Amino acid sequence: MRYPFEIAESKWQKYWEDNKVYKTDLTDLEKALYCLVMFIYPSGAKLHCGHWYNYGPTDSWARFKKLQGFNVFEPMGYDAFGLPAENYAVKTGIHPQDSTLKNIEDIRIQLKRMGCMYDWDAELMTCVPEYYKWNQWLFLQLYKKGLAYRKNAPVNWCPSCQTVLANEQVQGDGSCERCGTMVIQKNLTQWFFKITEYAEELLDGLKTIDWPEKTKLMQENWIGKSTGAEVTFKVDSYDEDILIFTTRPDTLFGATYMVLAPEHPLVDIITTESKRPEIEKYKQSVQSMTEIDRTSTVKEKTGVFTGSYAINPVNDEKIPIWIADYVLMTYGTGAIMAVPGQDERDWEFAEKFDLPIIRTVQVPDGFYGKAFTGDGPAINSSFLDGLYVADAKTKIIKWLEEKGIGKAKINYRLRDWLISRQRYWGTPIPVVYCDKCGEVPVPEDQLPVELPYDVDFKPDGASPLARNESFVNTTCPTCGGPAKRDVDTMDTFVDSSWYYLRYLNPNYSDGVFDAKLGNDWTPVDMYVGGAEHATMHLLYARFVHKFIRDIGLVKSDEPFRKLIHQGTITNNGAKMSKSKGNVVNPDEFIKDYGSDVFRMYLMFMGPYELGGDWSDKGIVGVDRFVQRLYSLVESHKDLASAVKAPESFNINELNDAEKNIYRKVNQTLSKFEVEIDNFRFNTAVAALMELVNELNKDIKEAKQEVKLFALERMVVMIAPLAPHLGEECWNILGHDKSLFHNPVWFKVDQNALVADTVTIVVQVSGKVRARLEMPVDSAEEDVRKAAYENENVRQHTDGKTIVKEIYVENRIYNIVAK
Repeated sequence: MRYPFEIAESKWQKYWEDNKVYKTDLTDLEKALYCLVMFIYPSGAKLHCGHWYNYGPTDSWARFKKLQGFNVFEPMGYDAFGLPAENYAVKTGIHPQDSTLKNIEDIRIQLKRMGCMYDWDAELMTCVPEYYKWNQWLFLQLYKKGLAYRKNAPVNWCPSCQTVLANEQVQGDGSCERCGTMVIQKNLTQWFFKITEYAEELLDGLKTIDWPEKTKLMQENWIGKSTGAEVTFKVDSYDEDILIFTTRPDTLFGATYMVLAPEHPLVDIITTESKRPEIEKYKQSVQSMTEIDRTSTVKEKTGVFTGSYAINPVNDEKIPIWIADYVLMTYGTGAIMAVPGQDERDWEFAEKFDLPIIRTVQVPDGFYGKAFTGDGPAINSSFLDGLYVADAKTKIIKWLEEKGIGKAKINYRLRDWLISRQRYWGTPIPVVYCDKCGEVPVPEDQLPVELPYDVDFKPDGASPLARNESFVNTTCPTCGGPAKRDVDTMDTFVDSSWYYLRYLNPNYSDGVFDAKLGNDWTPVDMYVGGAEHATMHLLYARFVHKFIRDIGLVKSDEPFRKLIHQGTITNNGAKMSKSKGNVVNPDEFIKDYGSDVFRMYLMFMGPYELGGDWSDKGIVGVDRFVQRLYSLVESHKDLASAVKAPESFNINELNDAEKNIYRKVNQTLSKFEVEIDNFRFNTAVAALMELVNELNKDIKEAKQEVKLFALERMVVMIAPLAPHLGEECWNILGHDKSLFHNPVWFKVDQNALVADTVTIVVQVSGKVRARLEMPVDSAEEDVRKAAYENENVRQHTDGKTIVKEIYVENRIYNIVAK
């Protein structure tokens, strides 16, 4: 009889829901375990293979932990604000709220069909006022602490999406991560969160969390800590200073020119009249360039001399001041000292514009390059001469501090988080602007500032909210006079920066989240999601968690204790996409094979962190395995009602078939625990496949108690991977209680893992000629005798001289014959 997956899945999904099997008692903390996947964006595409690959295996891990006796909390929600729904509204006229809520209804049905054990009482969506009110509250707390601020700054602008992008949302080639359009620069007044205030702590915290090393390294590089010095250069003939940061203060004697960012405020002041037209033309040419374009190492160097000079503070030499696009106002101080002898980019610039080059580090013998960036004794550096780089740095910093013209300084590549978006479908920023009072935050008791429904979505570079007069025009909360609301919305990464805390009580109305539960259940024990979020969501969530800690709401330092990234499912080696027409629709396969087979095939196709290539043939193989397992159980219907299996057997009292079964079951259970715990689902499934093959071979020769012992353990192991099948088989064996309602996990009998035989390889002159099954620790003479009794060994030794024989106990018997 084939496994009736339609009946079983419908039956057990109804049972789980009716009996609230997955409702977590959050007051039970003895073995509390918080397992979370990055929540879903409810786009019109519904659930695709990528979602299944993220959610199914992670749920299997959570189910495994539940069977082991952990009190598992596994919630699900919807990252419901965002650009795709708004773009869909522009194309179709369907309001983002309507399309999003409809998609959530459809996705909820799909998620339940998947058979995941989500606590549906904890479900949340970020697009409702009950949630985004607390985004606004969080904004106000940051504002009070000086960590939310507004400034005019050059920003990344996507002409297609018609909105600002954070640096993290611009891809390496300068394109928008959402639509692929090349990003341009624009000057706009925007809101920022001061994530840089936490730069050092964000770095230090990486040492305390169990995350993939690659992800931690990406964050470390993104934060970009640099240790060096801040140095003041006087501007010749002006009462102005130029402040620079350098990681190589030891090279100050080699500074032969300075470069300012074209946007630097000093440029207009120090540019001579004769140079002004050229400077203005250059500044205009730079405006449309992205930071990535400007800092490209392969781009030809460009720049213009301002006509003014700075004074090098270590030798009082006059050095020319240039402007160039490769210096950014948003990094460091917007000015650099250029040392072409020790910096490749400065060397190229100096060569092109015929500027002096002075080496300050002795190049080693045989060095024929240009700029030398290695270590060596200082030269051309007065009192630093002869010192190697580290000692020279220490000495020059001390000298600068004594002279009052510089100091030791730590700098970071990390920029503050730009959160303003010129779009509608997001959280309104809770600030009004009053002619009398200026910038005024909305009082907490007036939250939420609700998103109006009636809005014109036509993208024109301004926020759609700006065209809704009833939203824009309001009253100043300070003076009562007329005021205008901020018409931008928040970056949707604000929504996902703290959602894991809200899941614990999504209907909580007395605060941003239930602080007691937040402390009891965080950090999240297991967090699973895409590696593409390394320098966005995962960095922002760490920052916000630390801020929430600092205002006294949580005690932990990090949001996610352990992080796992899933790989990518491809089709014929290519990433799935609608444009390529190679998207696998899960619904079609679930209809033919059931959700358990689909889930298990995704887990079986390769290592979880790497993903795998889809194959219709592969899913057929997993289905055959399920049918064999089901038939094995079905042929022993109600066995648990007839007999009881002990926790363990004395292996010496079993016949050969029973010994084989007993060993294989315990070996599989032992391997399964390790593999599942480490998200190695493919090898866990493979181990179960081997077990089913062994049982089908030997089970007929076993007594009933041994049969039940094996079948119960097999079913309990399949249950996390194929939950409907597991429940059904447990029931068929004669257990009337749901496996997940009354969790069961069996202990491994360590005695059964000790083999009483081993395979000894016999080699003749370096080639394998036989494999002998021998008792453990067999005497050399016994192994030798068995080897020479083997026909294949005799064929390759008869008539030859035996030169040498070597025995490695329990492993190999080596014969050298001539």
